[in-house]
Amino acid sequence: MDYLQKKPIWVVLRAIAGFFGGKLKSLGITRQRFPSCVALVICPVITFYLFDFYTHNPLKDMDFKTQLLNIVFYELTAFLLFGLVKYVRAALMLQSGFFMLVGLINYYVLNFRSAPIMPWDILSLGTAASVAGNYDYSLERETILVLACFVILMAAESRFSMKAPGHLLKRGAFIVVPVILLWGYTGMIQSDSFVSSFGLYDKLFTPTVMNRRDGNIVAFLMEMEYMNVEKPDNYSAKETQNSYLANQPEETGAALADPDRLNRPNIIVIMDEAFSDLSVLGKLDTSEDYMPFIHSLQEGADNTVTGWLNVSVLGGNTANTEFEFLTGSTMAFLPQGSVAYQQYVNQETPSLASYLKELGYSTVAVHPYYADGWERDAVYPLLGFDRFLSRNDFSGAKKLRSYISDEADFEKIIELYEEKEAGEPLFVFNVTMQNHGGYEKTESFSSYITAEGISSSALEMYLSLIKETDNAFKDLVSYFSNVEEDTMIVFFGDHQPAAYVSNPILRSNGVDPDALTEEENLLRYKVPYVIWSNFDIEEQSGQETSVNYLSIDVLENCGLPLPSFQNFLKGIREEYPVITSVQVRDREGNYTTVQERGEELNAYRSLQYYLLFDYDSGR
Repeated sequence: MDYLQKKPIWVVLRAIAGFFGGKLKSLGITRQRFPSCVALVICPVITFYLFDFYTHNPLKDMDFKTQLLNIVFYELTAFLLFGLVKYVRAALMLQSGFFMLVGLINYYVLNFRSAPIMPWDILSLGTAASVAGNYDYSLERETILVLACFVILMAAESRFSMKAPGHLLKRGAFIVVPVILLWGYTGMIQSDSFVSSFGLYDKLFTPTVMNRRDGNIVAFLMEMEYMNVEKPDNYSAKETQNSYLANQPEETGAALADPDRLNRPNIIVIMDEAFSDLSVLGKLDTSEDYMPFIHSLQEGADNTVTGWLNVSVLGGNTANTEFEFLTGSTMAFLPQGSVAYQQYVNQETPSLASYLKELGYSTVAVHPYYADGWERDAVYPLLGFDRFLSRNDFSGAKKLRSYISDEADFEKIIELYEEKEAGEPLFVFNVTMQNHGGYEKTESFSSYITAEGISSSALEMYLSLIKETDNAFKDLVSYFSNVEEDTMIVFFGDHQPAAYVSNPILRSNGVDPDALTEEENLLRYKVPYVIWSNFDIEEQSGQETSVNYLSIDVLENCGLPLPSFQNFLKGIREEYPVITSVQVRDREGNYTTVQERGEELNAYRSLQYYLLFDYDSGR
């Protein structure tokens, strides 16, 4: 101590530097290598912050310890890349370039569908690419700044020239050790005990909040745990099969044995792309009514049932709504963000189409876009459809923007009706395309409806498209009002549009879109539905249900017996009239989730698991 006190401070500092310099040399870190080693540590940290800055402010939205948890991933991948590609500049530039590109894609995905990239989206690349040309790709100033910072970072990274050790074992350590640590890191993040003790946000039904609070990478890795569907508690395929068979009513068996004894109305189901009534979010005064015909039906029209349909998706993943309607299954029991058609419907699966086919119906699916979107061309036959008409069957059809119009789409339904043999019952399931996002100005279609006090070209375009659909739907109903055969038309939207369309309505009502209450958020998952017929049914309005139950109403209003699964669901519906991936509502109106109601809904979960994964082998 006396020695240090007698020496000038610069001498002491030089001695300390010499000590650590010697230690670094023993590790092979020379003066020439030192800047590269620092870069190998610092640059991944910068990459993390830039990647997350695309969609949120990690410094404000994330705890410091959560930021460090994310940084660990970037450090480990940087060292892994260094071992693989040998040069530090190549490793760092590869990492930064990758996250610069993926971050930009994630930015667009979040804007277009109100949810970030999730593991299951890898399976949807083809569908995403097919509609990619219809969006506005302009960038906000903050996003341009992030891109510029990435370019500067990569330019700086290109200056470092350190090579990985040439010795095979030493270089192998840079590969093997990070791989082992990344494997352990992922397992740790997917551990319930770690998530709870560390304080991570794990509510999968709000992926945007999850990414903002946990970081994009940590959230993505947490979601990967749910790519496979776990078996329900105490599940037995044989016992569940017996339960499934026992749920079939006697009248259903008799109907299947002799379908001709039934009165079988034609059933036309239209799931209209992004169709919704955004006034559910708050006051919305417009220059003219954007759905006058449907609003008139909601006032108690003859032979009409109207109400609100609670769905499981927002701004995208259309296929999940049709999956719930056709099968009676719910996305609540499947991983948030997954797409059932692409991941789980790999064998013949009971559906409304297959049941009606057994009752002698001709079953036709219609979608005026690419047949392989969401793998419909592979899935529809497994669900029992005889035919599938896609965009190739709409040659010369009228378009709005770049999509086949609902007017032309509904004319195809009339054509199918007129072509069929008289008396042959027809089931059409039609997924439209006209109202698909984005909603930017286009020369081929000019918006004509404005919202008072709101300046939003996207909202104006959306409302104008909805009015076009309402007009076309009115014409369709008018046509079938005058046909001789009993016919029912079911009409509903698959989801609301992306948040950038609806957020101006919230703001105009004094609501912050980034600080919604649970009930305010659930309003984003409501769309109108209509059941209309040209024969007598009981008029109802203001009904509240969810997509998985809607086929029950269709069959009962047609006077047709319920198949086994829908008969089971009818009992569940009495206790829980709404079940979606974002909410469960009991008959007293209390909101909860499937996780909180796990034991009470286990029979439903088990039957759904059986029908998706064991039905073919268990028969």
